[in-house]
Amino acid sequence: MKRICVFAGSNPGVNPAFAEMAERLGQELAARDLDLVYGGSNMGLMGRVANTVLTAGGKAIGVMPTGLFRGEIVHTGLTELHEVRTMHERKAKMGDLADGFIALPGGFGTFEEIFEVVSWGQIGIHSKPIGLLNVEGFYTPLMDMVNHAREAGFIPVTQGELILCESDPGVLLDQMRDYTPPAKVNKWSELDVK
Repeated sequence: MKRICVFAGSNPGVNPAFAEMAERLGQELAARDLDLVYGGSNMGLMGRVANTVLTAGGKAIGVMPTGLFRGEIVHTGLTELHEVRTMHERKAKMGDLADGFIALPGGFGTFEEIFEVVSWGQIGIHSKPIGLLNVEGFYTPLMDMVNHAREAGFIPVTQGELILCESDPGVLLDQMRDYTPPAKVNKWSELDVK
């Protein structure tokens, strides 16, 4: 792994632990010589992780649609900034640049981004590791929902292993480094495959 894409809130959230963990993740990325790929903002948890990586001497690569430059306040001190036209292009570019994905706490955009890369992994578009940084249990309800969907027959049992979930950034990055994608299985229960 050379580059990790981090999805994160463009707000800091109300719990100071969220920003502290964004900074810990940034320090861990820089210490491991892993480049950060992210949405390019200077705001919220996105800005915290990028600023920490840069302060520690690491590389931060942003990808942002032109229309969000003002709202998300584009980071002007990045190692690289890729300007794209649409959100679809943003996510595709971040996916192309990254060797793995981590989600810090965030809202609808973060959820959408992480579930898109999980879906892509499930159908074989990529085999990159995907992790949730579970800050003070933030992602526990989401993992409960994934397990509920698996028990309800909507996610094949082994496909739940597509998502790594840890509360320590170093442990999560170690798991991502050692990740082996789950065996490909027939995802469609009504399709008779020999």
